[in-house]
Amino acid sequence: MNIRAGLLSATMFSSIALATPVLADEAADAADPAGASGSGEIIVSATRRDTTIMETPINISAIGGADLQEQHIDDMRNLGAFTPGVTILDTGPRGAGTIIMRGLSASDTDASAGNNSNSAVGMYLGEVPMYYDFKLIDINRVETLLGPQGTLYGLGTLAGAMRNMPNRPDASKYSFEGHGQVFDMAHSKDTGYNGYGVVNIPIVQDHIAFRSVTGYYFTPGYMDYNYLLQEPGVSLPQPGDASNPLGTDADKAANFKSRKDANFERTFTTRNQLAFYADNLKAYVTYAHQETKTEGQSANGGGYVGEGKYESPWRYLEPAKRVGDLLSLEVEGNVADALNVVFVSAYTQRKTKYQADNTDLLLDLDYGYEAFPAFSSYNKSQQKEYEFTNELRFVSTFEGPLSFVAGAFWNRQHYRSNYDEYVPGFPEWANDPDNWDTSFITDHSDPEYAHEYSSFVRSSNDEKGLYGEASVHFTDDLQLTGGLRYYKYTADVLGGSYLPLWDDDYSSRSGSTSKDGLVYKINASWNISPEFMVYGTWSTGYRIGGVNRVAPCSQDVIDKYNAGQPQDGQTLCALPNELEYGPDKTKNAEIGVRGQLLDNKLNFSLSAFHIDWDGIQLAGQTYYGAIGITANGGKAVSKGIDFSFEARPIEGLSIRGNYSYLDAHLTEGVAELLSTHDGMVDAEPGDRLPGSAKNKGAIGATYTLPMGENELAFGWTAAYTGNILTRVGARAGGETLPDYWMHQANITYKTEHYDVGLYATNIFDTYAVTGVSGDLTRAGLINDGVVSRYYGRSVAQPRTIGLQGTVRF
Repeated sequence: MNIRAGLLSATMFSSIALATPVLADEAADAADPAGASGSGEIIVSATRRDTTIMETPINISAIGGADLQEQHIDDMRNLGAFTPGVTILDTGPRGAGTIIMRGLSASDTDASAGNNSNSAVGMYLGEVPMYYDFKLIDINRVETLLGPQGTLYGLGTLAGAMRNMPNRPDASKYSFEGHGQVFDMAHSKDTGYNGYGVVNIPIVQDHIAFRSVTGYYFTPGYMDYNYLLQEPGVSLPQPGDASNPLGTDADKAANFKSRKDANFERTFTTRNQLAFYADNLKAYVTYAHQETKTEGQSANGGGYVGEGKYESPWRYLEPAKRVGDLLSLEVEGNVADALNVVFVSAYTQRKTKYQADNTDLLLDLDYGYEAFPAFSSYNKSQQKEYEFTNELRFVSTFEGPLSFVAGAFWNRQHYRSNYDEYVPGFPEWANDPDNWDTSFITDHSDPEYAHEYSSFVRSSNDEKGLYGEASVHFTDDLQLTGGLRYYKYTADVLGGSYLPLWDDDYSSRSGSTSKDGLVYKINASWNISPEFMVYGTWSTGYRIGGVNRVAPCSQDVIDKYNAGQPQDGQTLCALPNELEYGPDKTKNAEIGVRGQLLDNKLNFSLSAFHIDWDGIQLAGQTYYGAIGITANGGKAVSKGIDFSFEARPIEGLSIRGNYSYLDAHLTEGVAELLSTHDGMVDAEPGDRLPGSAKNKGAIGATYTLPMGENELAFGWTAAYTGNILTRVGARAGGETLPDYWMHQANITYKTEHYDVGLYATNIFDTYAVTGVSGDLTRAGLINDGVVSRYYGRSVAQPRTIGLQGTVRF
């Protein structure tokens, strides 16, 4: 659940209730009228045709643009608590957030960075797939589709898809919108603020238009780095003993410095669209750019060295910079009122730079570095991921009982990374024969540089797909759909590693893998009456395999491994059997019902699903260096129910809620899946999968009071997140994160041209842990008197109270 600087009040339930008809105040975009119907219901295009949710026979939820703005749903991390079937782990601005749909995750939660990619979920901006947390401003709607979508979308999805559909340029009129917020956050010394502006300019009346949105977000931090080394390599990271690691006040003053509120977020974002309209043709050229900066994790160290709840114990600041860019062309034309032809071509890229405290990793590898009293380490890394995407799609528009969608998809992804570790002061100390066996230090080592390890990775994935669906409408109320997809992918990797302090050689190796296959779908729906619809779906999904982004081991290392001989010095690389992994697949069965009762005063939706997951892509580690990799193993099942409702008992009052139950667990064990400080631990059948709440839901109410031609709206929402496991079965030092409630409220005065209001999130300043990094076997571990700070707990944003305003003309 994310509660960052935004109020998710009860009004949003009208637009996110799973598969429930949804009311929205947004007007239809003149250039793209698929935003709302004449009755106010959101129009979605998930099936590649414009339909209301009541008419859409799949598991879908939608949030309209008006609710996104009014409820401060800034990016994808704000969506999880109120979207049934979806858990989004927000670990702060260092990462985009981890989306888990229907419990399909077997990886540990991560408090340090979150996710910057997720091949199990298809994330779209418009028609372009890109997993990135672009700010949700000037967005027409967000559609969330649960279950495999590979027979309907270019990007094959294992668990589901999330589509952020922007407002399109309007060639008929000028318009402007400006929005701003200012807010105060508990446990922070700074005042937060954000704002954006939207301008729409018709260049050639009714034919060419330009639309631009630009915003800046500053969210204050609330985690203090109070134990930063004053002089790395000289200052003592642990001036006290194991019983009091941080030492006395005098020890702290002599060795540490502080950075308050280090986990702030500063984000600049812009999206620019040029539109061309002609008879039966429309085209959009889009450029979007966003960059986010921070200086620390949104996490503490669990208190194992004596830090507080809002203190980070690490020895170095951990700055991060994330940049996303998208350039796309989307063209849609109609041929003879019988066929829509859609072409999409895009270039997207994500660039990240990180620095992090690396001390505990090196101490955990037991190379003896702790013998140096001032030993500490930090790492620096850079990653660039860029993709070329092309898709051609045909959608029938002729009248008749038969309709179809067919398409071809090609995506080529490139990944580049460089990683370096540094050990300030260690070479000088180690070059003294009284301190260290200097024969391990190579003659070329530079004591001033202190460069201990370096690696690079270059990889590419090439995916092609042919997909399609055909529907037969036996009557106006009864339809049957079948879909099929053929996919093929190849993946290649080249990597190398270097140990400047220990070895003159820079070793490198390459690897590759490829696979093809089929997935399919069968769907049926029946409108029993205008007030009731039932639907059922049987579908399969897949996620492509690939090559692990780890430098392969040299032949010398492989030969020693095969001979059972120990390695000299530090070795971090992947053995041949660790270089690649295969696809994993799902089989999804679900049934649902939607209804409208009491003259549409009560709407509800209920669905149940059962997913079998095979060949699970699991988070493993290399034999040498314990570097994270992906491996295949085990089977799992995920089953549950989603329920939502909206009631309007009297004029102006709306009561809404949703609830999800999820049972996701292994049905086949995985040997040596989980690493601990003491060795590997097996996962067993029946072990619950991590990262998702078994029970989650929300309930709220809004009341709108007319005031002449204007109105005053009041809202209150309470959201519940059940307990979450941090590792499979909570084994191997895993744990169960406690459940929690979050409350928020707002009051907004609305007129035709401006809105102004007050809001509050996390009203009771609830302290909630949203994820961990490391495990309890390493938490507070003592290695030759040095207390480990390997472990971290991500912390939800504290209470926030703010003022917001919007002007439009």
